[in-house]
Amino acid sequence: MSLSDFGLEIQQEMIIMRTKNELPWFRDALTISALLLILPAGYAAQGSDHFQLLPRGLQAGQPIDTDLRSGPQPPCGKEIVPPYPSLDDLAIVKSWSKSEFGRDWKPPACTGWAEVGFTTLVTTAARFRHISETGGLLRHIGAISELAGMRYWSTTHKQWQTLIVDAYALTDSPVGQRRKDFTSDEMKEGKVLYFEQVDNLAGKAIYRMHIVEASPSRVVFEVENVSTMRYYFTPILHPGELQSMYFLDRESDKVWRYYSIVRTGKKANGLIAGNEFSSVNRAVAFYRYLVGVPATQEPPGAR
Repeated sequence: MSLSDFGLEIQQEMIIMRTKNELPWFRDALTISALLLILPAGYAAQGSDHFQLLPRGLQAGQPIDTDLRSGPQPPCGKEIVPPYPSLDDLAIVKSWSKSEFGRDWKPPACTGWAEVGFTTLVTTAARFRHISETGGLLRHIGAISELAGMRYWSTTHKQWQTLIVDAYALTDSPVGQRRKDFTSDEMKEGKVLYFEQVDNLAGKAIYRMHIVEASPSRVVFEVENVSTMRYYFTPILHPGELQSMYFLDRESDKVWRYYSIVRTGKKANGLIAGNEFSSVNRAVAFYRYLVGVPATQEPPGAR
């Protein structure tokens, strides 16, 4: 993967993804984990702890009709922007432009992000069918090793490529040792955990995951890099310059809402300022990982 995926100037782009009506069985619970803009499949069901979701295919659609001038707004006591789609309607992935807010865009207060501005900024909003309890969901947030092999559509090479080469949990500090995946008992509200991930572009880096909320009706967690990310020997993201936050809210016994916001800081290397299609495809890969859609299912979010 070359840096040309990231070499174009950001422009505002709205990609809307149409979903199909069936989701495959997949193991234990909703599969999320260490979800970064450079990072979330379906499993065969075995036993009563498994459940079924309707597979949701993704394809480009038309821009939604909503006022986006206020900027992205996660579900933190205010009306979200972009809004959630209907359950069987469109999952919305949007790449935001600096021209919409200026260089010093201020993140929503509930993110806890102190630095202003961004180089890249992508949000995803969706509704999906899901009947597992929160414990199963948390088990898969902690299943770091399952990220390995995740694929996405490369707009440079015009083919499906591996996005995450390897991933594994670490013991209790950024310099910890490799260990087994985190258990649901470890995924408690307020908990801070560390993991290491090998990305196809940025290579090996260490990340911190903070479980902000964990209740039967809501899971919120955030992830950021704690080591410098490099392309060969060139630093592209310093610690804390890649941040993501994920909000999962139970709407009913069988329906959850999903919202993510992911940014790279405004001081990030200009080599990753790049085009919105690559950012959208990475976000699509994470969304597919989350809801159990096969990673290489056609079509990609953007070609």
